[in-house]
Amino acid sequence: MKKNVGYTDKILRILVGLAVIIIGSVMFHKLWGLFGILPILTAAFEYCPLYSFLRVNTCCRKGEGAGPCCGG
Repeated sequence: MKKNVGYTDKILRILVGLAVIIIGSVMFHKLWGLFGILPILTAAFEYCPLYSFLRVNTCCRKGEGAGPCCGG
C-alpha cells in the first residue's frame, strides 16, 4: 500500500475527523460521531483508497519536503 496522503492533508483529516466525532456525538445521535473515525484512520495509515481510485497523491507536494513516499 503506497502512501498517498501528505502532511498537510493528514493534519486536515485529523482535525475534520475530530470535529465530526465531537459534533456528531453532541448534536446528533452518537453513531453519527463514528463517521469521524474514517478520516482519522486514513490519516494514520497515510493512505486513502479514494485517492488511489482517482489517482491523487498529496504526499509529494511542493513545500512539504521529501517524505518517505517521495523516495527520500
